[in-house]
Amino acid sequence: MSSDWKDALAALKGSMPHDDTPDGATTSAPESTPRQEASQQTPLTVILDRKGRKGKTATIIEGFKADDNAVAETARILKQKIGTGGSSRGGEILLQGDWRERAATLLRDMGYKVRII
Repeated sequence: MSSDWKDALAALKGSMPHDDTPDGATTSAPESTPRQEASQQTPLTVILDRKGRKGKTATIIEGFKADDNAVAETARILKQKIGTGGSSRGGEILLQGDWRERAATLLRDMGYKVRII
């Protein structure tokens, strides 16, 4: 290598677009959890289901009024925080296992109204 890594880093830093924030200021990061939309007035329903799954339990969350991308993002966050598998399809979220209480608590923290059946 003919150049020092510090020189290469300085050259790269000089070619980057300049940020107008002062060195001591921090920018606020976007929220990592989606917030409830104003149109979501009806509570979400959290149910336990075993039908058609060979006896295995699944927690189903239905009643979303948001678009599929927002539902998929909510499902991703729930699956990550609970530590289970699942899917989102057609305005509902399916979590593998009995996670009714935990899912309801997390959804309430996100700003949704929830009822457990």
